[in-house]
Amino acid sequence: MVAKKMYFMDCHLAGRKYHDADEVWEQLKVGTVLKLERDKENRTDANAVMVVYQDKDGEEFKLGYIPRGENETIASLLEMGWTDIFECRISQLDPDAHPENQVHLTIRIVRNKNNEKEA
Repeated sequence: MVAKKMYFMDCHLAGRKYHDADEVWEQLKVGTVLKLERDKENRTDANAVMVVYQDKDGEEFKLGYIPRGENETIASLLEMGWTDIFECRISQLDPDAHPENQVHLTIRIVRNKNNEKEA
């Protein structure tokens, strides 16, 4: 059987307290799918990758970032147009932890649909 996803990395959500996480905290659950988007306008991190939650109405909320030092490969692939290569899900929520440790993410690489028949 061919795997549809491959583990890539785990990390915490950086900058969580500076963005919109509080607005949607009650909607966030372990397993919630999040989007990764390149942030080329970020002045403090040349490889900034935003983590975005989209609610059921399609409204997007910036939750934070992939931590600096762990984002270079993701940023490069997003810049190369591989916007659908990653699946990012919440793997842990801890409202009592320090804000930088409240949300943990698991990122997987998703099989290219064009290659499913070949694999």
